[in-house]
Amino acid sequence: MNKTAKIVVGIVVVVLVIFGLSSMSKKSGTDSETVKIGFMGPLSGDTANIGQNAQAAIAIAVDEINNAGGVLGKNVEVIYEDDGCSGATAANAVSKLINTDKVVAILGAACSGATLGAAPIAEAAKVPMLSYCSTNPTVSQAGDYIFRNVPSDFFQANYAANYLMGKGMKNVALLTSKDDWGDGLKKAFTDAFTKAGGVIVSSDSFDPASKDLKAQLTTIKGMNVDAVYFAGYTDPSIAGLKQAHDLGIKAQFFGADAWDDTKIWSELGTLGDGAMFTVVGTNSSADFKAKMKAKLGKDDLIYCSNYAYDGLKILAAAINKADSVSKTAVKDALSKIKYTGGVGSAEVMFDNNGDPTTAAYIIKRALGGKLTEVSQ
Repeated sequence: MNKTAKIVVGIVVVVLVIFGLSSMSKKSGTDSETVKIGFMGPLSGDTANIGQNAQAAIAIAVDEINNAGGVLGKNVEVIYEDDGCSGATAANAVSKLINTDKVVAILGAACSGATLGAAPIAEAAKVPMLSYCSTNPTVSQAGDYIFRNVPSDFFQANYAANYLMGKGMKNVALLTSKDDWGDGLKKAFTDAFTKAGGVIVSSDSFDPASKDLKAQLTTIKGMNVDAVYFAGYTDPSIAGLKQAHDLGIKAQFFGADAWDDTKIWSELGTLGDGAMFTVVGTNSSADFKAKMKAKLGKDDLIYCSNYAYDGLKILAAAINKADSVSKTAVKDALSKIKYTGGVGSAEVMFDNNGDPTTAAYIIKRALGGKLTEVSQ
């Protein structure tokens, strides 16, 4: 998942890495009390609900890990950094986690742009980084130390394209966020949909902070489309769906995993009725749902949180498997890990690109401000 980021230019990456490496002490990731793992996510801004939700899930995982004996006989300590869903902010956050906090590994980021902004620094410092929610296909080539336990948008876009074609929606307009996440989905969806025989009637994009999509939607209204593939983050999606309703557009609106933010549907209420989207499936247990409800004070489980919870457990398992806080040893252990019983995926293993070896998606539909799973 990604909200655009101004990807950090090479010279900034180099300066950050050189400064960080020169200031590193022999103390690395562990002190007499704890093993430190960094977290990056959007804790502020219009996607803050996603990051804060994930933070709650990680707090649950920390308690469970530590109550079971911790890692290498020590408690896990998570250092939280707000990346604002921005590549530039994420670059600063990852540099702090590596150079100041001396973390063993990093869980994050959520947004693809943030992950891609941070990845060159983590890769240069040889610090393992595991994203719990970044889906842009280019993350697969981000480096040997970069992993994720959510599948690439390549699979999500194919799933969406095949679903729409299977329902007879052969003429589609694209409306996508102008950032790493939106651009990745647009390319993957276009390739899959046209290969299946569908027609992309129009393709337009918007600034990820925009709350005015009337011009794009007015153009779409004048076209004969069966569906609008709308890949946007929280605030643009709320604004765009309201404006589409006001314009009287009758086409099916179909989105992607960022629409799993419950804030969208609670604010839209009935104005969001009928909108559908793909999201990677989860393996939530009743126990995990109950713990999240208790932690949040409400039912508000976002799928990224399942993968964040699993992500911390996976990193803890890799450190134990490595029997060391050596970052290279942890990276090697991660590449060979087989994690089972998760609340994201029932089983996680990584391929040579650090991607999960399996992918499973579901479709949700909005009705009355709530989401229900669609029977296929």
